[in-house]
Amino acid sequence: MKNKNIEQMSDTERYVMELKEQDPLFAIGFDKELERHNVAVALMQLREKEGLSQRQLAEKVGKPQSTIARIERGTINVSLGVLSEIAHKLGKTLEIRFV
Repeated sequence: MKNKNIEQMSDTERYVMELKEQDPLFAIGFDKELERHNVAVALMQLREKEGLSQRQLAEKVGKPQSTIARIERGTINVSLGVLSEIAHKLGKTLEIRFV
């Protein structure tokens, strides 16, 4: 939403922006959930790009399949250490950016 002007935003994006401006607690919660969602999507895309099932990825990185599933569902706050470990074991680099 940050890179769009208001005319380019959908009704939902405008509504969320208004709620975030009106309620700082909503803004914090929304941003945390969005970050968790982005991590979930990134891991799922990486796993699919590598042609791995959740179970295969779990075995490759030495984690339970349930952990991979919970990360992909966005139901846990995964640590940078775990993400870094997954990246390393897949021969990838974990990149973190502030935007």
